[in-house]
Amino acid sequence: MINSLLIANRGEIACRIIRTAREMGIRTVAVYSDADAKALHVREADEAVHIGTSPARESYLIGEKIIAAAKETGAEAIHPGYGFLSENAEFAQAVADAGLVWVGPKPSSITAMGLKDAAKKLMADAGVPVTPGYMGENQDPAFLAEQAAEIGYPVLIKAVAGGGGKGMRKVDAAADFADMLASCQREAAASFSNDHVLIEKYILTPRHIEVQVFGDTHGNVVHLFERDCSLQRRHQKVIEEAPAPGMDEATRAELCAAAVRAAQAVDYVGAGTIEFIADASEGLRADRIWFMEMNTRLQVEHPVTEEITGVDLVEWQLRVASGEPIPLKQDELAINGWAMEARLYAEDPAKGFLPSIGTLELFQLPEHSGRVDTGVYEGAEVSPFYDPMIAKVIAWGEDREEARELLSEMLEDSAIWPVRTNSAFLINALDHPDFVAGTVDTGLIGRDGDAMTEEPAPTAQALTNAAMAMVPRSPQAGFRLNAPDVRTAPFLLNGERVEVELHGPGAEEPAPAMLVAEGGSVWQLAPWRADASAGGAAGDGAILSPMPGKVIAVDVAAGDKVTKGQKLLTLEAMKMEHSLTAPFDGVVAELNASAGAQVQVEALLARIEKEET
Repeated sequence: MINSLLIANRGEIACRIIRTAREMGIRTVAVYSDADAKALHVREADEAVHIGTSPARESYLIGEKIIAAAKETGAEAIHPGYGFLSENAEFAQAVADAGLVWVGPKPSSITAMGLKDAAKKLMADAGVPVTPGYMGENQDPAFLAEQAAEIGYPVLIKAVAGGGGKGMRKVDAAADFADMLASCQREAAASFSNDHVLIEKYILTPRHIEVQVFGDTHGNVVHLFERDCSLQRRHQKVIEEAPAPGMDEATRAELCAAAVRAAQAVDYVGAGTIEFIADASEGLRADRIWFMEMNTRLQVEHPVTEEITGVDLVEWQLRVASGEPIPLKQDELAINGWAMEARLYAEDPAKGFLPSIGTLELFQLPEHSGRVDTGVYEGAEVSPFYDPMIAKVIAWGEDREEARELLSEMLEDSAIWPVRTNSAFLINALDHPDFVAGTVDTGLIGRDGDAMTEEPAPTAQALTNAAMAMVPRSPQAGFRLNAPDVRTAPFLLNGERVEVELHGPGAEEPAPAMLVAEGGSVWQLAPWRADASAGGAAGDGAILSPMPGKVIAVDVAAGDKVTKGQKLLTLEAMKMEHSLTAPFDGVVAELNASAGAQVQVEALLARIEKEET
């Protein structure tokens, strides 16, 4: 058995791996960048090594530094987690060449499945059904447009080296193909240093079903059943569950058998996921489920599989990497109950899901009878340099409804401030009729997302309760002792004036401001001042950079007329493209952005003025 382990990752997954390693008596070594010097994974590991400055390309993506850290600390093995170098075959080989144990699949398996076009050809040869599309080498834009037309719109453009929803665009019509292709290639080049794409038929009622597989060095391969990851936003998973709703035993058997064949075709060792797309227009049918790709690593959503099988997948990874066989045979694995996982992000749904950064002055995630996997703590900093996921909230139930209700309760009882999160959005998604019914397809948020992303407001009762803790009993504060029991007074709610109903005499020791936490959201309630300003965001037309980033496209010029919602420019930050739009109809009165420019948080990029009538 491995005695010491270096985790070549950060955040939630690093903490998750450390937890299991500690239970197994394995010494752990963390690596960290400047931004992560006080991170939770650094605190929890037995030892930690600084490997560079904050950008991932200068720290977590430099394999030589990670291998050197392992040797320096006497670590025997390296676990890559997910993301970063986890699916980098060259790094996996370098780890082995350094005499260290790689906790993952063989480099040849990573290579075989690393490019989506080659992987699909390999799967077709292994008898695994694949989605119709073009997977060739010709990357000429005109030729790709011809292929898209032959396949028939809508089509999906996908980076061959992609993952995590990056480098992926749905195209509904030929007129949009060129722009979507260019955007997809830019994002793919920035994220994966490879701008090659494939094109496949876009399934109109698609569900994303994936199967957890596991192989060892003794020739054994098993599956741990399926997960449903159909609730997605811009091809990024939002809520995952296991098993898949509506999956009958016959379809499950065929699907899981195909997944095992896929893993065997590449002599797979360790934890992996075979991802399928299903045409659910007539329910889940084995003849309408096709291979999409294989992720040659542990998935973000692996906890739901652990919850329904009772298996610790990280423990299995460490045992298999040590040369042991898979702990259980296929007939010893069974589904027990239902599990759901919600990805909690530091982002603001009301502002187009832009990442939110800063200090977590308040961070409360009640676990109840569920599970929370996180890489942050109260007082920690949410950095602009990495993925904004701050926690995974996981619930298990005897059936699907019990799991759904528990997950919703856990999110409703969360309280995070001042960093914004998608908690209320997740609660709305869990309550959507299609999700409740288990009939979600990947287009749900695209269709109904506006209702899910509406900025919530606290109830009148919650505001009253908070306000009464701020209003002093003293009559000098502006209220008479014989004042009526019910009255209203102005306050500032997140900087905006609101009228709050007050009851009774108020508090003995008034507070200067209060946090109002309700339904997974948090607001700040402060006393009203006559000279208070509600801030410039609501109506002055200032377009500020929401985070440090790079301007990659400017779609308007000074003096242009624009309409509400029109795209003004595109900012690349946290490895994703973010469109900034006009807040109302008007004119571009000021433009301070140019393509290629690096900008800081809250930099004034443009200003829109309403036209005088």
